[in-house]
Amino acid sequence: MTSAPNHEQKVVAAAQWLADQKEPPAMVVPMIRERFSLSALQACDACALAQKYRTIRRAFG
Repeated sequence: MTSAPNHEQKVVAAAQWLADQKEPPAMVVPMIRERFSLSALQACDACALAQKYRTIRRAFG
């Protein structure tokens, strides 16, 4: 199995963290950009991925 590049790992880590939050923090993109050292595009990708994680969790428990 090949590992994801570091930037992809950071996006996944940010998405997992965000999906675990009961209430998304205000100004989430700037917050996860700073917290995970992401670009604006990567932060937006993490937000989208977090939403997918939440949907899957609701569907499959």
